Amino acid sequence: MANKTKRTRKSERQKVYTRQLIGIKEINDFSLVTHNNQTLVFFTIEPSNLSVLSEANLSARIYGLMSFLKGIDEIEILCLNSRENFEDNKRFLRARMEQEDNPVIRKLLKADITFLDRIQVQTATAREFLIIVRLREEKEKEIFPYLSRVEKALNEQGFTITRADEDDLKRILAVYYEQNVTSESFESFDGARWVLPVEA
Repeated sequence: MANKTKRTRKSERQKVYTRQLIGIKEINDFSLVTHNNQTLVFFTIEPSNLSVLSEANLSARIYGLMSFLKGIDEIEILCLNSRENFEDNKRFLRARMEQEDNPVIRKLLKADITFLDRIQVQTATAREFLIIVRLREEKEKEIFPYLSRVEKALNEQGFTITRADEDDLKRILAVYYEQNVTSESFESFDGARWVLPVEA
């Protein structure tokens, strides 16, 4: 009887999906929904070159961020490894490889792609900062006006931010959980790229 119970528990554990293990219920166009039905909206902050800012300007920026954070309770800040994006460059090099007849040139183009992958891995120690807004009691029609107010408030303090979409959220999760800094696209399901549509 004990063995049967143990087997049942093991079978149940094996049926748990990755999203359940990391506590994610859904990833949609603008947010990540957790299993306890909390909605998290992510904004990426474009980095500023602090070395060119005057001391007064830097102090104003710090004070502006402090004022912004004090004004909104639902705000959190996340810092994680960055992922340099060389996908356009790599796409161009792949297209050139397909057009190129000379095997030596093709080999050089392939070496360039490998080099860009190596740079991505090496620059993974760079940091990316994200603002997370935890939506609580907002009604559906109030969500986007509220998020626009948050975005406007940060822009007024001199920060350039962008609301993360579904692809950005997948990238953030891949970097956070896997340290995956080189993948071209992130799948909703393992092996999705290998599924080919059946022709009628």
